[in-house]
Formats: sequence, C-alpha cells, structure tokens
Amino acid sequence: MTIKFMTILLAGRRSAFLYSFLLSLSLFGCKQKPEVKETPIPDRWYRNSIIYNLDVDSYQDSDGDGIGDFKGLISRLPYLESLGVKVIWLSPFQPTPDRDDGYDVSDYYGIDKRLGSMEDFERFMKAANAHDIKIVMDMVLNHTSIDHPWFQAARADSSGKLRSRYVWSNTQPKDYDKGMAFEGVQTETWTYDEIAKRYYFHRFYDFQPDLNYRNKAVQLEAIKILAYWTKKGILGFRLDAVPFIIDVPEDGADKPSHLYGVLDSLVRGAKQANPEVLLLGEANVETKENVAYFGTKGERLSMMFNFYANQFLFYSLSKEEPSSFVKALEDTRSKPGASQWAFFLRNHDEIDLGRLSKRQRETVYDDMGPEPNMQLYNRGIRRRLAPMLHNDAKLKMAYSLLYSLPGTPVIRSGEEIGMGDDLTLRERLSVRTPMQWDTTANAGFTTAKKAFRQVISLGDYGYKKINVQLEQKDSGSILNHIKKVIDLRKKCPEIGTSTWTSIATGDRHVMGLEYQPGSGRLIVLHNFSAEPAQVNLALSAKATDLYNNKSLAAGKQTIQLVPYGAAWIRED
Repeated sequence: MTIKFMTILLAGRRSAFLYSFLLSLSLFGCKQKPEVKETPIPDRWYRNSIIYNLDVDSYQDSDGDGIGDFKGLISRLPYLESLGVKVIWLSPFQPTPDRDDGYDVSDYYGIDKRLGSMEDFERFMKAANAHDIKIVMDMVLNHTSIDHPWFQAARADSSGKLRSRYVWSNTQPKDYDKGMAFEGVQTETWTYDEIAKRYYFHRFYDFQPDLNYRNKAVQLEAIKILAYWTKKGILGFRLDAVPFIIDVPEDGADKPSHLYGVLDSLVRGAKQANPEVLLLGEANVETKENVAYFGTKGERLSMMFNFYANQFLFYSLSKEEPSSFVKALEDTRSKPGASQWAFFLRNHDEIDLGRLSKRQRETVYDDMGPEPNMQLYNRGIRRRLAPMLHNDAKLKMAYSLLYSLPGTPVIRSGEEIGMGDDLTLRERLSVRTPMQWDTTANAGFTTAKKAFRQVISLGDYGYKKINVQLEQKDSGSILNHIKKVIDLRKKCPEIGTSTWTSIATGDRHVMGLEYQPGSGRLIVLHNFSAEPAQVNLALSAKATDLYNNKSLAAGKQTIQLVPYGAAWIRED
C-alpha cells in the first residue's frame, strides 16, 4: 500500500492514531514510497546558485540625486558577497519613460541615464566578476514603451511593413476587454490609436504595445538584443511574461494559440553568443504546459519560476499543513533533466493566487491580506513576506524551506532583513521601496533630502527598526538566519543535482523531503505549525542535523521539532 493511498484511506480524526502508527512504520523502513525514476540531472552553473533580485534605482544612491545607480550598487557588492549571493538578477535598467517602473523600455541597447552611463555599467560588471558574482538581467521582449521609435514608426507607417512589428486590428475586436494582465486596473487590451486609425493590442497598460513575433524581423531583433548584452558579460536573462511573447491574440485574447517555435529561435540565438547563457522564464502557466516551455529535451527555457507551487505554498502556510504544497511539487515534478525550477517566496510583483480555488484564495486573503488595499488584480496580495507571516519563527521556517527545495532559490532585495510594505503606493510599488541600510536619514539609501520613492519610516517596519546595520549585529536576526540557510544550501549541492522524494512524517503539519545523491541521504523536515512536533526516522548511518548542529546515531531516531522548526539531516 503506497503512502499516498494510505493518506486517502486513513484521512479523518478517528483514524489519526492508526495513520500516525502506519506512517511511523513506513519511516522505520517497513514500507517506503516507490523510487521516482527521472532523467539524469546534468550539472549547470545555475543549479546551486543563490539568485538575488534588485532594482538599481532603489538599492543605493551614490551621487545624492535621490535615485539609486550603478556606482552605488558597486559599493554594495561586498555586502552581497557576504550574504552568499552568487547571482544578481537586475530589474530593468534600460532607458524608459518609467510609467511602469522600467518595464516600458524605449531603448533596448542603452542605460537609463538616471542610473548612470554605459561606462558605469561596464565598471559594475567588472566589479561583480571580481566578487565572483554572475549577472542576470530582466529582458522585456513581449512589449515596448509606446514611446519606443519602433512604435512611433509603426503607427505612422501606412505601408504596413513597420506597422507589422506590432499587433493591430482595423476594427475593435469583440474580446477587447478580455485577457488583461492587470484585472481591475485595466479596462481593455485593444486600444484605438488616432494616428494609425487602428486598434493595437497590449496585454499590460495601454502605453505598452505588444510586439508581433510572427514577424521574423521582430524575432531577429530580439536575438540581436540578447546577443548584444551577452557580449557585455550578461550570463542570463529573466524573460518577462514569456507566454505573451509567443501568443497570437487575434485567436482570442483570453485563450490564444502559442508560437512555441519562437522560443527555439530565441534560445538558439542567445546560445550562439554564449552556450552557457541562462534563459529564466516568467511563465505562470498550467502544469500541462510546462514541457512546451522547457522543451521535451530541455532545449528551450533553461529554468522557469515555479509559480504553481508558490501559490499552494502560501495556502499551506495559511493552513499550517504542507499537503497542498507537497502535491503541487509532485504535480510539477515532471520536466526534462536538463531543466530547472526556480523557487521563491516573495518577488517584486504581487503574490499571484489565481490558480487556487476561490475558497483556497479566501483562506490566504483572510490570513495574510485581509484588507482590500492589501489585495490586487482580483488574484493576489501586494504585501511583503514579513508582515504577511506575522511571526519571526514562521518567517525563518519559510526561508529554511525555500533553500531546501529542489531547484534554484531566488530572493528579493529587502526580504533578507524582513522589510515591510508601503500600501500608500500604487499597485506593485508597495513592495518596491528603497533598501533600508541603517538608521540615518532615508535609511542610508540616499543623502538627498528626499528619495525618488519614499522610504518606509513609520511603524514596526520603519527603517529605524528594520535595517541591515542593526541586523548584522543581532545574531538572532532574519538577516543572519538567511546567511545561515544560504550557507547550508551551499553545503548541500545534492539539492540542485539529485532526485528527491517527499516522505511521510507521521504528522500532518510536518513536511519531509529526501534527496538521494550517489552516497548517503539528505532529509529535510519543516514544521508548519505553531505547536511542537516529532518525527521518527530510521537512519542507516550516523548523521548530522546541520540546521540545529546536532549529531545523530544510526538506527531509529525521534527528531524533535519546535514550533515552526526545521531539521536538515545528512547521513555521513
């Protein structure tokens, strides 16, 4: 009888004792889950990297103009190296009218002058290399700014050659108000242009017209852009909104067909510039679509964010029961061996809960974002992680869990110190406030009288209470905890390169993962509950609990977990 079947058969309070007893027998070797056979996992430079996402404009200002810049970022590289970061993912830094925080690009080949010059960027790249830190950049290829020269030329081109770089309709489509990325904020996806006398398509705001990838010239230009930055030393690209690069909106804005072959072209073009380049896709798609984005042999996107699992993780955190999250991990297990998942807790956008049922979503809302102002786009939450989880112990457990998951961990700047959010800012900007470095004016972010975006100064998450300087001195801080789990992750490379199994723990609040490299085992346990728990394990050799710094003898062991506790147990 498999553990999965037992879970179904024995569900319910009346069978709780028998359930725990049988699961305990399983853990003591009486009945193990069948081994999952997967494609051998080839090693890649990014499999065991620690990725840290930041906005240049909100990280560190060097010249007192109130806006962060590349010179300021260079000065913070020692901090990032001390944190254990191996890869920096830079949010958009190209020229932009900045109506959407840089995601409305007006020149793919330049540097936003507010952030510095191309020479400053090149100095940053050299400095990052000196700190052994690789750089991944955001690449927004699905749309441009309405101010981009391509769109200005397209709207004025009556011949249609330049116009076909974008998506147009002579009449207003019947589904003009469907398929919006920002539901509740946008009112349409097809907008009339007075110059072109036609409607243009935009998944996002009306100042971000979508490019038409059925046009080969657009594909070639995208490849040229990727090659240009690769030659500048960029080793990877976080491709923004990948499904919208390859969709055909004329087929229906809600459920369009997709041009998956475009991904083949982009990947081939990028890898011609550097075979080691990483293509990290933002593709929040149904699980059955994953293989189309990875490619059947892993020949398309190298890595994707696991949005599906992330949504069920927040449901599990709210319920304090990991079963839904474990199932989501199993549901996304199938992928080519060459491909990799990127796991995260909080990113620079809203927490998208759109794939949860209405009941599940309401459970998360009630726990983590109960006020309407905390919610966004009828599907998500626009808060930082620390105020959502309410509890330092739970926050630390969540980060231990992140770094133990079977993929590459990604963390957003400010999350490592438990920063809060500013709900007075519009939409996603609530979680994009300046970095809090110390207790001086504007949190040490800038010497200007006023930062370009207000620093959080009031309440429990104000910069005088939450900042890097204070947390570096506090051994029990979130910052030092994250340094600890990053160090643990680096000591356990099998997480990124070996197969994994979810194990029954005998407690519905405790999640167990097991990694099986060539020799020994790594067993990771996390207690999702505010109550203590214990797990019975059968160890085939003496072991060490790396998380709690405890030695364990071979044989039957009872692992005690404190409320929101964790254990990383490696057999010697």
